[in-house]
Amino acid sequence: MELITRPRRLRGNAVLRKMVRETRIDASSLVYPMFVMEGKNIKEEIPSMPGQYRYSVDRMEEKLTELADAGVSSVMLFGIPEHKDEVGSGAYAEDGIVQKAFRKAKEVCPELYMIGDVCMCEYTSHGHCGVLCDHDVDNDKTLELLAKTALSQVQAGADMVAPSDMMDGRVAAIRAKLDEKGYVNTPIMSYAVKFASSFYGPFRDAAGSAPSFGDRKSYQMDFHNRREALKEAMLDVEEGADIIMVKPAMAYGDLIREVKDRTDIPVASYSVSGEYAMVKAAAQAGFIDEASILCEMAVSAYRAGTDIYITYFAEELAGYMKEGRIG
Repeated sequence: MELITRPRRLRGNAVLRKMVRETRIDASSLVYPMFVMEGKNIKEEIPSMPGQYRYSVDRMEEKLTELADAGVSSVMLFGIPEHKDEVGSGAYAEDGIVQKAFRKAKEVCPELYMIGDVCMCEYTSHGHCGVLCDHDVDNDKTLELLAKTALSQVQAGADMVAPSDMMDGRVAAIRAKLDEKGYVNTPIMSYAVKFASSFYGPFRDAAGSAPSFGDRKSYQMDFHNRREALKEAMLDVEEGADIIMVKPAMAYGDLIREVKDRTDIPVASYSVSGEYAMVKAAAQAGFIDEASILCEMAVSAYRAGTDIYITYFAEELAGYMKEGRIG
């Protein structure tokens, strides 16, 4: 046969395959989500997320040091308060759990870049992401509390804030509050395209944030909708988001790519708790090779257009990058 074009020529050995690789990733793009809780000397495994833990503030250092040693330079904190109320006051309290955690993190691992998840669901007694009016979340009243929460996190040491509530106008409200208080250089990473997804189940177990009634479909997005996803992304860009996120990651590569093509700012994606739990369960059953699967999942997100990958497998992925298995 007289074949002029032979794609296999560029697959001949490992050096050549890596030389022509189209998708390249680095540990600096990984973000590890971490749960912190009230109490002392606590490292509590999350039943639905084997290998993931809730830490008391005094036990944070061991995990943060482990992450830094592995090459993971960014951590996103989620707080689990001891007490909750109707307005989620623990989210913006000066001595709130996540505020204490930011101060501790900056004390013990100042080289780590710390990101604050800004939402109300972990802090409200009803588990919804804002202030209730009857049985509905009041969008505009919630904006003030989200802005207060973001400000309190930055004042406690957060380097970036990431609103995940899906209220209309939250990016603009947070940007205005931070600028007013002099934090003009603090970036906002918006959960711009966040779907009402069944992939979040284990997170709600981890954070104790399941709604006590109803669901979040009136503010999180319908996963059938593509054009609405692009509208949400562009609205957040217009409001001042510095980074926009698509969540979940694995089942939404098409939208990661479309958002990437439509915008000129970095795009993040979040490989959520359900993705983690499925990999762990299948690996423990002997059905899959865990390392190969999580590497393939990560590459698929980056190939789709991800610049920043938020994942519970951050430490493992950083190790595989060092080994040359992925990157």
